[in-house]
Amino acid sequence: MSDSISQSRRLSLPVAPHANARLRFAPDQPTGPVMSPEEALAWAEQVLGSTGGPPQVVISGPGDPLATVGITLKTIRLLKLKYPSLTVEIVTLGLGGEQYAPLLDEEGVGLVTLRVDAVDPEILIKLFAWIRPGRKTVRLAEAVEILLSEQAQAVIAFRKAGIKVKIRTTLYPGYNDDHVEQIAQRMAHLGAEAMTLVPFKPEAEEAEGQILPPEPDNIMLAAALSRAGKYLEANFEQAATESAGAMIAPIAEGGFVAAALPKPSSKRPNVAVVSAGGMEVDLHLGQAFQALIYGHREDGLTCLLGRRDLPEAGGGGLRWEKLADSLPDCFALLAASAGVNPKQILKDRGITVLITEGEIDGTVDVLFNGGKKKSTCRK
Repeated sequence: MSDSISQSRRLSLPVAPHANARLRFAPDQPTGPVMSPEEALAWAEQVLGSTGGPPQVVISGPGDPLATVGITLKTIRLLKLKYPSLTVEIVTLGLGGEQYAPLLDEEGVGLVTLRVDAVDPEILIKLFAWIRPGRKTVRLAEAVEILLSEQAQAVIAFRKAGIKVKIRTTLYPGYNDDHVEQIAQRMAHLGAEAMTLVPFKPEAEEAEGQILPPEPDNIMLAAALSRAGKYLEANFEQAATESAGAMIAPIAEGGFVAAALPKPSSKRPNVAVVSAGGMEVDLHLGQAFQALIYGHREDGLTCLLGRRDLPEAGGGGLRWEKLADSLPDCFALLAASAGVNPKQILKDRGITVLITEGEIDGTVDVLFNGGKKKSTCRK
C-alpha cells in the first residue's frame, strides 16, 4: 500500500542530543552531528532559501526529541517563525508523549513517528540494552512495561491533540519478524494511521563479538508488509539506518542529511561517492569496491573526475584506514549508509561521511556550492 504521509522531500534536522534508550545492536552512545536550534534554522535557510520551505521538516536524533523537549520546541518555534506553513514531524520512542502532546500541538507539530519494535515485554527485553523512562535508570523488566504503557498513552494523546501518528518498526529476524501483525493491530486500535517497516542492517564491524540478527530477505519483508497492511496503511523503507535514540534521514531536497556541511580545501578539494550504477548514491559503504571522484574542473564546473578502487571487504578497522589512504584528496564521502566505526575512522582522517540517497549530480552540486545549485557536468 502507498504511504499517505509522503516520505519524499523531508528535511531532517538532528537537534536531539540525548537518548533515553539503546538497542542491543546499536552503539553505546548516540552518534552523528547535533545542531543547536539556531544552527538548525540557519541550515534550513541555507538549503531551502526563503521561498516557503519544504513540505515537511523532521526533528530527529541522534538522541530522542522528547528527551530534551525544550530544545525540540525551541527549534520548532524558530522554524515556524520563518516558515509558517511548514509541516513538522518528530521521530520519537514516545516516552513522555502524553505529557508533551498539548505543547507539540501548540507549536504546530502535525505528525509524530513513533518507533515501536514490539508490544510484547519479552521481545522488548531481548531488543533493548537499557531504557530510561525518567532521570533514573530502572531495571529493564520494569522499564519495558513503562515504555509499553507510555507509548500507548502517547498515541491516544497525540490523536486527541489532532496530531497524526505513524508507526516505524525495524524488522529484526528472529526477534520481531513474527510480531509485526500484533504491533499493527495494537497501534491501529489506539489511533495510528500508517506504519513503515525498516529492515535491520547488520554492521559486522560493530558486532564486538555479539551475534547480530541477519538482514531480512524479501520474502520476510513481503510477509510482514502483508500482515501489517491488514490494520494500517503500510509501506517499506529501504536503506534506512536507525538505532535506539538515533535516526539518519535523508533530505530529498538537496540529497544529504542535515549536518553541518564540510567544506573543500586546497589539500582536500574533492568528494567521493559510492554508487552501484553511477547515477544515484545507492550503496552501503561496506559493499563498495569503487568510488566516483567529483571535483571542480578548470572552468569551475563540478564534474566526475574519475573512478578509484577501494580496499576489498574484510580486515575490520584496517580496511577503513586503507580506504582513507585511498582518498587523500577528498573532504567528504557520500554513501547510502555506513557503520559507526568506518564513519569515525574516516572522520579522524579528515573525511566526513554523509548518509544520503538520491541523484548524484544534484547532491554533489549542493554540497560544493553550499546549498545553491549551479551547473554540473558529467565526464
